[in-house]
Amino acid sequence: MPRVVSGMRPTGKLHLGHLEGALKNWNRLQHEYDCFFFVADWHALTTDYADPSQIRPNTLLMVGDWLAAGLDPNRATLFVQSLVPEHAELHLLLSCVTPLGWLERVPTYKEQRENIRDKDLGNYAFLGYPVLQAADILIYQAHFVPVGEDQVPHIELTREIARRFNKLYGEIFPEPQALLTQAPRLPGTDGRKMSKSYGNDIRLTDPPDVMWEKLRTMVTDPARVRRTDPGNPEVCPVYALHRVFSPPEHQQQVNVECRRAGIGCVECKRLLYENLRERLAPIADKSAYYESRPEQVRELLIEGSRRARQRAAQTMDCVRAAMRIAV
Repeated sequence: MPRVVSGMRPTGKLHLGHLEGALKNWNRLQHEYDCFFFVADWHALTTDYADPSQIRPNTLLMVGDWLAAGLDPNRATLFVQSLVPEHAELHLLLSCVTPLGWLERVPTYKEQRENIRDKDLGNYAFLGYPVLQAADILIYQAHFVPVGEDQVPHIELTREIARRFNKLYGEIFPEPQALLTQAPRLPGTDGRKMSKSYGNDIRLTDPPDVMWEKLRTMVTDPARVRRTDPGNPEVCPVYALHRVFSPPEHQQQVNVECRRAGIGCVECKRLLYENLRERLAPIADKSAYYESRPEQVRELLIEGSRRARQRAAQTMDCVRAAMRIAV
């Protein structure tokens, strides 16, 4: 069965962007591929090294949301990156063959340096995290990596690293393909891409009053100042969420009534709120179940990490032999 690898930084409770951008796709893939989904806690250290105290509790909360959203540890291997130290070994070996210029041209490196101002990102680990990402993928000899379009350059870099390693030491790694995730770029409450870093996210487990307050203050069409002003749904972040989480009849209603000022922004947001609550209530209930049982989640991850390490060890045996560093 073709192998898929993907990971997520442990940021704690997840938001709508995680659900549509990753989890919905992972749920489908676990029935079609040999899937390895991991908690990228070492990646989190590249930006949160000064205060790593939240990485462990956030791991358990995040994986609880994975399970609540439908991931099945009997169908996919769920594990923690740092519990498979072979990732770090392969990262070191791959860093020896990766030119510095390859890392400096990664688009997201410059983007995050510009957008994340409250942390010192001038460290090697942040510059070199694409090599660690390549190790995460190649150590399982993955065939596919599910990503959005903005992450395709990372997969191409992984392919370049694999090609260079194979040219130097022999054919060890298949070149993984990007498995493009057709997911919308969800706006946050301020209109920018939904992200915890921006503080504009709506979480899968927000209590009803918290969710409504976030939606109530969400930005809309800036040209619609008064209730009687007609709006343009195409430029409204609230309508972008309607397109994903509301049924077609509600999308059509908002699209028509907003343009002729037949519906106000508060009424439009209330309709979105009701649809979101209906969609997310089962996930929130299951997440609360796992949050109350952290040991169950922890044991699940330890078992998944054991299985992942067995597979990673096989690859590292081949890598050491190819590089002639095996004893």
